[in-house]
Amino acid sequence: MMKTLLQLLKTTFVILLLFCGIGGTIFLGLGLLLSFHAGKPEKADVIIVLGGDDGLRVNRGAELYKAGYATRLLLTGIDKKYYRPDRPNWRERRLMEQGIPRKAIYVDTLSKTTWDEARNTGKTMKEKGWKSALVVSDPPHMLRLHHTWNRSFRESPATFVLVATSPEWWHPLLWWRNETSYKFVLSEIKKNVFYAVMYY
Repeated sequence: MMKTLLQLLKTTFVILLLFCGIGGTIFLGLGLLLSFHAGKPEKADVIIVLGGDDGLRVNRGAELYKAGYATRLLLTGIDKKYYRPDRPNWRERRLMEQGIPRKAIYVDTLSKTTWDEARNTGKTMKEKGWKSALVVSDPPHMLRLHHTWNRSFRESPATFVLVATSPEWWHPLLWWRNETSYKFVLSEIKKNVFYAVMYY
């Protein structure tokens, strides 16, 4: 009886360790999962700098422009209610301060969500005759962008490459140690589930 009980306890302990190991691996791997689809920039017709920006995305877009990857930029997620074409918003000003001419900067004032950005960008690219784009956002945003843009561009001949910023707060394995990346990852997990239900 005692031997059977001990064997049962050992088995239970091993199973618990196994589940803890699997759970820990999944937890630690969330950062890698979310950022995996970031690619290397390549020549394109336009650089798309997504909204929800604190400056990192605009700066990355400027770097890509100055490195010669594209000759124009499109800023998305700018609120139409507050935008005045004759008064550049802070993201436009940031680009111009870095030497990018105003005529190279396009603005999307219609998009409020990641899905809107993909759909409206697709329409703009078709209207302008742009065939390829670099899409700039933060690392944890990449998984949702990958599925959203692929879904939106499914019937379009246009192509895109996702390009990530390089935030100081981001590490794909140690994301849980930083408050900013921790909140971002948890938020993206929820949003990925929501998008999977609503759009994919």
